[in-house]
Amino acid sequence: MRSPRSLVGGSPAAAYEITFDGRALPAQDGQSVAAVLWAAGILAWRTTREGGAPRGAFCGIGSCYDCLVTVNGRPNQRACLLPARPGDAVTTQEGTGRADLAV
Repeated sequence: MRSPRSLVGGSPAAAYEITFDGRALPAQDGQSVAAVLWAAGILAWRTTREGGAPRGAFCGIGSCYDCLVTVNGRPNQRACLLPARPGDAVTTQEGTGRADLAV
C-alpha cells in the first residue's frame, strides 16, 4: 500500500515524551503540541471562560485561539503553533488560565 511516508522514503524521528495532565504521551521532533494531543486521541484541552465548554484546535494556524493550553506553567500557549519539546508538562487550561491571579 502506498502512503505519504513510503512515497518520500521517510522514517519516524526519534520519539520522546511529554505529559498531558500527568499522562505520558509519545512525541516526535517537529510535532506541535496540538499534533501530539491529536495523535493520542485528545481533542479538547481548554474550557471557555463562560460556561466551561470544551475546546481544542479549530483553525490550526494560530488565528482563533481555541487551542490555548498551559505548558510548563505558562497559560495561553497556542498548541497548534507551539513545538512540543522533550519533557513538556502540558495541562488543561481552565477559562483564562489565570485562576491563580483571581481576586
